[in-house]
Amino acid sequence: MKELSKAYDPHQVEPRWAERWAERPFVADPHSGKPPFVIVMPPPNVTGVLHMGHALDNALQDALTRYKRLRGYEALWLPGTDHAGIATQVVVERLLAKEGKTRHDLGREKFLERVWQWREESGGQILEQLKRLGASADWSRLAFTMDEARSRAVRYAFVRYHHEGLIYRGERLLNWCPRCETTLSDLEVANTPTQGTLYTLAYPLEGGGEIRIATVRPETIFADVAIAVHPEDERYKDLIGKKARIPLTEIWIPVIADEAVEREFGTGALKITPAHDPTDYEVGRRHGLPEPSVIDLEGKLVSGRVPERFRGLDRFEARKAVAKALEEEGYLRAAEPYQIALATCDRCGTAVEYALFPQWWLKMKPLADEVLPKLKEGDIKFYPERWRKVNIDWFENIRDWNISRQLWWGHQIPAWYCPEGHVTVPEPERFDEDPKECAVCGSTELERDPDVLDTWFSSALWPLSTLGWPEDTEDYRAFYPTSVLVTGYDILFLWVSRMEVSGYHFDGRRPFEAVMLHGLVLDEKGKKMSKSKGNVVDPLELVEQYGADALRFALIHLATGGQDIRFDRRWVEMGRNFANKLWNAARFVFMNREGFEAKTDEPTLADRWMAARLREGIRNITQLYDAYELALASREVYQLVWSEFCDWYIEAAKPALRAGNAATLRGLETALEALLKLLHPFMPFVTSEIYTALKQDPEAELALAGWPEAEAFAADEEALAAFKVLQDAVTATRSLRAELGLPPQQELTVHAEGPGAAVLLENADFFRFLARAEVQEGRPEKAVSAVTPQVTVWLELEGLVDVEAWKQKQQKKASELERRIAGLEKKLANPGFTERAPAEVVERERRNLEEAKSQLERIRAVLARF
Repeated sequence: MKELSKAYDPHQVEPRWAERWAERPFVADPHSGKPPFVIVMPPPNVTGVLHMGHALDNALQDALTRYKRLRGYEALWLPGTDHAGIATQVVVERLLAKEGKTRHDLGREKFLERVWQWREESGGQILEQLKRLGASADWSRLAFTMDEARSRAVRYAFVRYHHEGLIYRGERLLNWCPRCETTLSDLEVANTPTQGTLYTLAYPLEGGGEIRIATVRPETIFADVAIAVHPEDERYKDLIGKKARIPLTEIWIPVIADEAVEREFGTGALKITPAHDPTDYEVGRRHGLPEPSVIDLEGKLVSGRVPERFRGLDRFEARKAVAKALEEEGYLRAAEPYQIALATCDRCGTAVEYALFPQWWLKMKPLADEVLPKLKEGDIKFYPERWRKVNIDWFENIRDWNISRQLWWGHQIPAWYCPEGHVTVPEPERFDEDPKECAVCGSTELERDPDVLDTWFSSALWPLSTLGWPEDTEDYRAFYPTSVLVTGYDILFLWVSRMEVSGYHFDGRRPFEAVMLHGLVLDEKGKKMSKSKGNVVDPLELVEQYGADALRFALIHLATGGQDIRFDRRWVEMGRNFANKLWNAARFVFMNREGFEAKTDEPTLADRWMAARLREGIRNITQLYDAYELALASREVYQLVWSEFCDWYIEAAKPALRAGNAATLRGLETALEALLKLLHPFMPFVTSEIYTALKQDPEAELALAGWPEAEAFAADEEALAAFKVLQDAVTATRSLRAELGLPPQQELTVHAEGPGAAVLLENADFFRFLARAEVQEGRPEKAVSAVTPQVTVWLELEGLVDVEAWKQKQQKKASELERRIAGLEKKLANPGFTERAPAEVVERERRNLEEAKSQLERIRAVLARF
């Protein structure tokens, strides 16, 4: 017989099971006939290493997949990784920099060879880390956004969009990262609070006088094409139509009126620089203004508009130089500290610049019109539901998507140019063939567009492409649409919404039946984790210290209602203690079945109660799993295992086991098996190890054992009610013992009074074992009591304690409570406290007052009997 070690050691158990699940993955069969349950793993970047967000995200996915697998579904959790265009290119370029080289030294082809080499050597690290967490994914179907199948899907999507008139090439103001040398979408730009300077400048007016404007970017004044004021601003009404001169230049620009101007900001006059600010760009387009640029893609000042002394300067060096010149030449009226929301690249942290040049765009409005009716009718369920409205709002205010990036690593855009500038894109029927001649003029001199597609373009196809689309594959027929998408709410727009677009447009069906959005894992102070702040918690360190089960359980336990999680490692300690508790309970069961001699086979009240509780628990926990309320399900399981099975049933079973009651041993084994299954999705390692010992089969796979059925356990309201009376009476007796300072092993005699007293008398042996007390009926003259809903437990003091000393102690406690009550009442009667203190502090003090009064009332009632 397999025995469990005396103490649970996750380092001995978890790596063995992780290796087993990696080598023998849970491969889904499209022909099984079982109902499908499909999750596509949000593909982590190949540059990534496991962080707390990944740990939470994948623990939730694995829990759902394991639950559905146990329920008899053909559960497919399809893993993959993302090529992460910008991030990966940055990583490889840094490696080249150490060699004193740039990607341009290698050329595009050789550089891409280096990237692929790096990906093969280092790009799978995060997948190995996920396996260590116990991820039961179908590793045989591992996908990569740039493998052959996914690349075909991306190319087909672009070609089809283009021929449907949804992709076009046009010039607009874009976010540009000078470090990564590519455009960025608004969703890839972070706004970082940064201390800057607000400069107030004087622009000389035609005919005399000046108009003042406030700006944080004096280096861009050379790209000004107008000064805008609000049309209803009385200060500037007479200046509209006049001209002003840009300081340090001889360039004259008009004063115009536009409602976009915020009268309260600065002086209420706004310099309009269309090529370097999104708001100015919109104003310029409305007024038909020119769009000169004075900062190039490297972030340096250029153009004939810029005085020669500033040309070639980096934009931040230029800011200082221009500000100094403005001051020296009498144009600077003020310079004061000002906090700005600095737009930075989400990947490298570089300050974003703005640029105007042609890019590829996807028209989003027609696509949004396909999605919106489906979202509004609830075709996709959201957990929590509130995110559906957020999703709808985004689609109702959608803008076209810039899908091209100026990178080398990624899906190169399948568009070709002839010398005349005509664009040729393959026909959808022959999407994977490169064109031989220009579709417009027939020229055979074609050059492919050097840009690549935004990484999110390929990720937007993930539920389709991972199942083989656009080919009509077995997987696509069997497993699409997928069942649920689990991801953080922070990429609802970046990724989830775009998958909705792809699904409805290319397939006509939703990409997933449900979206489960969880919060972010923050540090214990509620701050976002980041390396720069030094508050990052490494999940692998926690796994090493406490075990993967402990970490998984803690994260799921905390993930309630899609809220952000304030992480505290004490919750992981709780998970470790829970694993130990279960392990010790299992050892108790296994030790008792060794050499067991059956002498009777009659279920006890405790046996009946445990079965009835399992019936209720299985039903409740199953409903919570089905509602994607995994945090609440974990808490129900915790209560059922720790309190009811370990603390009550095992204790109640000991006398019956000593008496050779086979029904009790059978009840313990049956309950343990059911509880292992209920807990398995959250803590797969420890439950799997115990299950093999329970079945005496090292090859037994709990993950495939089937979900426990509530109906397999008898309903028994009588047992539930009777056992509750016993639990309350035992707890009350223990409280009296503790209150009197009596040792736990001292035998006592208690008296019971009330409708539940008969239950105690009928189960006197059980009560005696758990409470260390004989039970008698009636009410003694001088005794302390504890009241429960069905029975009052009395404990006579004569012979147990020095009654006079005990009375003095109680009277002293009463006096202390009286003083405390008086102090609290005075505090709460003071308006200075109740009106100024935080509401939660005031409420806490009110609760303290009520508790003190209740405690004083109990002491007085007991003393009155003496």
